[in-house]
Amino acid sequence: MKASNNKILITGGASGIGFAMAERFANEQNTVIICGRREAALAEAAEKIPGLITRQCDLSSEQDRQALYDWIATEHGDLNVLVNNAGIQNWMSVSDSDFYQRAKQEITTNIEAPLHLTSLFLNLKSLETVMNVTSGLSYVPFTKVPVYSATKAFFHSFTTSLQYLLKDKNIEVIEIIPPALNTDLGGKGLHDHAPPVSEFIEAIFNQLKEGRTALTFGFSEALSKAGQEVLRPIFSRLNP
Repeated sequence: MKASNNKILITGGASGIGFAMAERFANEQNTVIICGRREAALAEAAEKIPGLITRQCDLSSEQDRQALYDWIATEHGDLNVLVNNAGIQNWMSVSDSDFYQRAKQEITTNIEAPLHLTSLFLNLKSLETVMNVTSGLSYVPFTKVPVYSATKAFFHSFTTSLQYLLKDKNIEVIEIIPPALNTDLGGKGLHDHAPPVSEFIEAIFNQLKEGRTALTFGFSEALSKAGQEVLRPIFSRLNP
């Protein structure tokens, strides 16, 4: 993937990793579109990034996902990069009374939404690249976020298949594999100990310019290369 002169849609682009990617892509001379649920957050992002295009969209709604694609196809038919970034993380236990409802929210946002969007956006003749944000927890689960970990393992597996399935269409599939970062994912303060997003963004953009299709950083790089003899002790450390 070339780093400049693209038109890019980033889901969940108003905060966290999505916002940081939007800012960096804009600085690299790309046209960037973000979508998200909260109008106020989208407006705040637009104030910070000159030229940013925003679209309100609730990705948990199939109707909203279809409307997002229809708008892109009509107004931005030259879009060539889709970044499936939006995701939610719930810290919970299977014994919680609301476990099932919260699990369904995660499955809808973290699995159904990117699969549906990918299927829709493959109809764009201009599409050249799909970027999927998975997680280091794709390789080893953190049991305080059991469903989130499982959705990311699913999405990692799907992305691996997608890389093979889209070869004949000349569509590149890039997996972005973050570790825990200092964002509000899962709730404020939960990841204050983690590395800053800025370091992660610098690392993955350097890898992107090298032509890599699995972009990693820190702990996620180690996990992506580890075998079971390494992952089992890591699981024990994560889940004492």
